[in-house]
Amino acid sequence: MPPDRPITDVRLTLIEHWLARELRLPLRRLAPASADASFRRYFRVFLPGRTLIVMDAPPGQEDVRPYIRVSGLLETAGVHVPRIHEADADRGLLLLEDLGSTPYLHRLRRGGDAERLYADALATLADVQVLGLEAARQLGPYDRAPLERELRLMPEWFCDRHLGLELAAEEQGLLTVTFEFLMTEAQAQPQVFVHRDYHSRNLMVTAERNPGVLDFQDALRGPVGYDLVSLLKDCYIAWPRERVERWLREYRSTVRARGLAAGSSEREFLRWFDLIGVQRHLKVLGIFARLWYRDGKPGYLPDLGLTLDYVRDACARYTELNHFARFLEDRVVPGLAAANAREMARASRIAAASRGRKARRTHRRSRRA
Repeated sequence: MPPDRPITDVRLTLIEHWLARELRLPLRRLAPASADASFRRYFRVFLPGRTLIVMDAPPGQEDVRPYIRVSGLLETAGVHVPRIHEADADRGLLLLEDLGSTPYLHRLRRGGDAERLYADALATLADVQVLGLEAARQLGPYDRAPLERELRLMPEWFCDRHLGLELAAEEQGLLTVTFEFLMTEAQAQPQVFVHRDYHSRNLMVTAERNPGVLDFQDALRGPVGYDLVSLLKDCYIAWPRERVERWLREYRSTVRARGLAAGSSEREFLRWFDLIGVQRHLKVLGIFARLWYRDGKPGYLPDLGLTLDYVRDACARYTELNHFARFLEDRVVPGLAAANAREMARASRIAAASRGRKARRTHRRSRRA
């Protein structure tokens, strides 16, 4: 049965053998389902009358064991995660329930009912944070070490590599002070089960138990506001501040009624939300730039603008971040458009050259045939 990728893909050959020979499934064909910002790939498995998903996580680059463990923890909270049908952790293969092909982002961009979709997503998150409190104790802490490591991605990959900024000593000092403030604030929040990427690309529209939740293997025990930021200040789609604050108020009321620590006031909860949002979005600026410069994935460069806008908006609201806000406006914002245009043009040239090489190889093969 011909795959939808070249037969020279050794991992794909392994997957076919695992499915057809070892698991003895009546495999009709495989097709790419999706890829993400890691080395993982996903293939849709077509069987008579149904489909499944294979996660391909090459050992040495990815480890499926955290995924298996966190999947079980989320299931205890009633979250709709893909059921694991088969697992070969040593070879980095999982056979999963197929949650369909409609992420929240696609439905929302096509005018889907945002109120209903977000109501479902927030209800699921409330279950994660309330029912998952015991499970959260089994996760590693989202403490100073990972927070600082993530924040340092921004000056290295976004400021230096993408914008070409040479930071003066006083600017480096400003970043150090700002990062220290953000880490202190993050660790002062109530600590809950944190998915860490709870956003519109990782939530699937499902007919039952909506949403299906993906990409949770990096979960930690961390700030209560973090996953709310991932969802409501999504790096791929934006909502008016008034709507976000309404969703946030409603969420706080829900989880407080269920016994979760949610701040002494709406104002404190909003502060937690905004400040952990600065930490997350600074991290994401670095990650999106690194995905291009290190991993050759330019698809996230257009999302840098919205991500930076979230940082600018939050910093303008809190006096503790006034100096950092000025740094952003004076040194960071002016160079972003030109840097994006430069790198997107370079990515287009690289893609065109790759297509040309592929066309020439196809032509040579056809002539030999």
